[in-house]
Amino acid sequence: MAQKDRLRLNRYGTVINVTSSKQEIELAEAMLETSEAISAKFGYQLVHHKRVMLSSIVESLRATYPTVEFGDPLATSSMNPDGGILSVVSADGTRQHPILITEVKNQGTNDLRLDEGLKKQAMGNAIERLGKNVIGFRAMMLDEGIIPFVCFGYGYDFHEGSSIVDRVRTIAMFGELNRVNVVPEGDDGKFNRGSFFFRQAAWSRPEMVEVMSEVATRAVHFYISRYGEKAFAETTPSAD
Repeated sequence: MAQKDRLRLNRYGTVINVTSSKQEIELAEAMLETSEAISAKFGYQLVHHKRVMLSSIVESLRATYPTVEFGDPLATSSMNPDGGILSVVSADGTRQHPILITEVKNQGTNDLRLDEGLKKQAMGNAIERLGKNVIGFRAMMLDEGIIPFVCFGYGYDFHEGSSIVDRVRTIAMFGELNRVNVVPEGDDGKFNRGSFFFRQAAWSRPEMVEVMSEVATRAVHFYISRYGEKAFAETTPSAD
């Protein structure tokens, strides 16, 4: 295995595979802790994927919405959320229902540049990329009826009063930040927002685990109410 790759296997069988950037490793460790907690709580089999192919999303959308036209993406195009996608497996093994999709964004060094006497840099690149992914995941989750997406953002650009924070609020469909949103809100569930936790200070692993566990728990409860408790594959922890 290449050194840049990191492969983890928890005692419930969930594989976490991420690259070794510092923020991704921290998020991956939080994902690992979350998957263990969710496995122990519900006893369901979980799987983790680092990416999802756009062609697979379009194929699923076409099957679900046959009267709607969709364009064909390149066969190699994908979305690669920083922490990957954690899903619960159906009892017959034919479906995987996402319960947690995670991103982490660090943006802003202008505080350091000002200390060094340098000019400010333009803000917003990481947030523009985030917006594209959120649109894709909202489309992917349309048939499921929930949006178990959470992004943790930190850095100088997200200080109180920054206009960049309003860009995040726009991506969040003008919802409140630092709040868990899994089930769509409003008439007919039009506001499928997702969860956006943003501030200047970095997020600790325990803080991320707390939020991620709540998102995943709400998602599993939603699927149970929709499909029933017996609709998902069970797993038995291996001996230590």
